[in-house]
Amino acid sequence: MVDDAAQLYTMEGIAAAFVILATVYLVAGTTSIYTPGDSHITDMQLEVLGNDVLLVMDTPVDESSKSDLVTYIENWDDTGFESEFKTLLNNRTAGTDDTLQFAASVSYRKADGTVKNGDFVSSERPTGYEQAVRVTRLVSVDYSSGKPAGAPGEMRSEKQVVMLEVLIWRD
Repeated sequence: MVDDAAQLYTMEGIAAAFVILATVYLVAGTTSIYTPGDSHITDMQLEVLGNDVLLVMDTPVDESSKSDLVTYIENWDDTGFESEFKTLLNNRTAGTDDTLQFAASVSYRKADGTVKNGDFVSSERPTGYEQAVRVTRLVSVDYSSGKPAGAPGEMRSEKQVVMLEVLIWRD
């Protein structure tokens, strides 16, 4: 015995199928799979940015002059380094500036030949819980005429190569 109720059940079944398909489409479209490799993309961008800033600071204006980076390290000018590094690191072409923080240290060789690491400057003291990236740059400095004020006392007073290490993290 077939009557009009069968057509109503068929239409209801088709509508339910469309609702199920739409729900599956929305759920599948909004789900993202977060892989461990994805977490390193922002770290790589931060590392490239830090290396670019150090490269810009280590580029002299002309062949006969020293770069700003060498001048800051030779004169142990932590204030000048902090100002220029922070400005170059946080500037954006549009919108508000970024809020990246950093801590810089210098590794040098002591008179007895051992390597020592000394704090140079930091925009904010790291707590140890930051997800920081590390960028480094070798800097050739000449302390043969004497070390500047503020430089570590154990540092040799001669021409040498020191390693500037900067930890960068998002605030």
